[in-house]
Amino acid sequence: MSKVFDVAVLVGSLRKQSLNRKIAQALIALAPPSLKLEIVEIGELPLYNEDIDGATPPASYTTFRERIRRADAVLFVTPEYNRSVPAPMKNAIDVGSRPYGKSAWNGKPGAVVSGSPGAIGGFGANHHLRQSLVFLDVLCMQQPEAYLGGAGGFFDESGAPNETIKPFLQSIIDAYAGWVAKQLGA
Repeated sequence: MSKVFDVAVLVGSLRKQSLNRKIAQALIALAPPSLKLEIVEIGELPLYNEDIDGATPPASYTTFRERIRRADAVLFVTPEYNRSVPAPMKNAIDVGSRPYGKSAWNGKPGAVVSGSPGAIGGFGANHHLRQSLVFLDVLCMQQPEAYLGGAGGFFDESGAPNETIKPFLQSIIDAYAGWVAKQLGA
């Protein structure tokens, strides 16, 4: 039997009906059996502050770090805010990277998918996030690049992806499954 990889999915938008949450849910639904994807919520993490991250860090920090450590791989799905990543996504990255020398992200295969109603599909956020992932030693999938411009028109009223975007999402998640397996030696 083939190994099933546990993938932590982080969504940069906190809105329940956000386009990026819909993208993440579509990727989860389209994932091959080798991936078990789960959205890890980031909205309840207090802003990272070393003053509160001492001997007894907030329970949400500890729970989040343990969940990321337990994951075999990570998938980031994010909108673009002001040509960069949303604050909750950056905060989650910072929380997971601490305490210094004990980053939960080290060596995990990852990928970045960005979506926006605008034409460039979150290009700036995608690349800013990749800069952080290099430092964190997340082995980021390079191809296919995933910038979903015009994402507002990709979903029906129930949140299901339409036939225009579904093949592209399938190609992303299939390539990611191959990337994870290659990086983890399966």
